[in-house]
Amino acid sequence: MEDFVFNAQAARVVFGAGSLQKVSHEAGLLQMQRVLVLATPEQAEQAQHVADLLGDKAVGIHAKAVMHVPIETAIAGCDEVRRLNADGVIAMGGGSTTGLAKAIALETGLPILAIPTTYAGSEVTSIYGLTDQGVKKTGKDPRVLPRTVIYDPELSLTLPVSLSITSGMNAMAHAAEGLYAQDRNPMTRLMAIEGIAALGKALPLIRLHPNHIEGRSLALYGAWLCGSVLGSVGMALHHKLCHTLGGSFNLPHAEVHTVVLPHALAFNALAAPSAMQDIANALGVGDAPQGLFQLAKDNGAPVALKDIGMKAADLDHAADLAVQSPYWNPKPIGPAQRDVIRTLLQNAYEGVAPNC
Repeated sequence: MEDFVFNAQAARVVFGAGSLQKVSHEAGLLQMQRVLVLATPEQAEQAQHVADLLGDKAVGIHAKAVMHVPIETAIAGCDEVRRLNADGVIAMGGGSTTGLAKAIALETGLPILAIPTTYAGSEVTSIYGLTDQGVKKTGKDPRVLPRTVIYDPELSLTLPVSLSITSGMNAMAHAAEGLYAQDRNPMTRLMAIEGIAALGKALPLIRLHPNHIEGRSLALYGAWLCGSVLGSVGMALHHKLCHTLGGSFNLPHAEVHTVVLPHALAFNALAAPSAMQDIANALGVGDAPQGLFQLAKDNGAPVALKDIGMKAADLDHAADLAVQSPYWNPKPIGPAQRDVIRTLLQNAYEGVAPNC
């Protein structure tokens, strides 16, 4: 067995249908007495429900989270925290809301209680991202790791099927890249395989029976495991491409991950054969990139960048950005691979099957 280092992410997880009702108790355990509830504008009503459950602990609702956490949005959130003298924030929603909470925690040091309504997985990581002048930059800091996460599958029952599928594919991307990460270890491998398998079963169930709690629970369980992998090991080409496409071209986060994942895995397939086999086995398919491409396609998710807002004229610039800064990948990435990455992006743009 290879030597390894495993860094556990210390967070309290409360899982189960109806667990939202415990939010006031959980906030109290974190010694939160003046809580600001965060959400996107679309989830303001859900944020109000959380505030009602908190009672006197809630000092306000800030329903202004947006994708990719523009620096201006982060500054506005910090200003609101200071205005209300809040001693903690609750992120009610998906990755955009969790991202805003992390930006606030990074600046203020306040604790976060996360209540995910999608399968993003960012609620169990110390990774944050901020977009400034069209460039998304990410980092790690223990201050941004939510202290408690409440996973209530009932909250995802209203998540549209289309977004459920792409959000689940986004989560699977965390686990897939974790299987060939430079700092992978036996524990993250187990979590990745279990998470991919859970989501591989859950997504077709959600498509067929959107209001069935079992499929929603399985998806949330898988997202937790996949997010835990993301929080424990480094990522590679896939996440680099998605951050580039999302931050620089303002493409929707989950949909970008869904489209790019099969192509990024195909690029790395020969350099990471054991990871590809683990993914294929977890999904019950013969080929990992093809299996993930088909899973997305069969369940109605987009498989082409052109269908989610990418412009053909921007592909050259995207390829340049993707190889601009060095980063680890099982198959080395650098300026010499620019044309290969450009071809990968072209295939993803057109929505053709991945080419290993």
